[in-house]
Amino acid sequence: MITLTPTSARSNLSRLLRRALKGDDIGIVVDGKIVALRPMQVESTDYAAREYGATGDDLAVFAKKVHGKIEKERKAGKLARYTGDIEALVAGKSHL
Repeated sequence: MITLTPTSARSNLSRLLRRALKGDDIGIVVDGKIVALRPMQVESTDYAAREYGATGDDLAVFAKKVHGKIEKERKAGKLARYTGDIEALVAGKSHL
């Protein structure tokens, strides 16, 4: 593992991040502890909870309501089916 001070890491950050992406172990020593640089997957599965305080039950109710509205619009013939031709959709020439 390569360890650096924050000052040294700051001046070489782009290079260090690229090395971390390639799998090198990079650590920055802060207050005697090592903080690692490493790639990670980010998922915003908790976005609604963090940003709006929505619970799983709140989201389920919302999803049911939205799906109901979509089905109602579909049955009324108000939804346009997207066929892959954005120009036709914008021009109102897509199939309903």
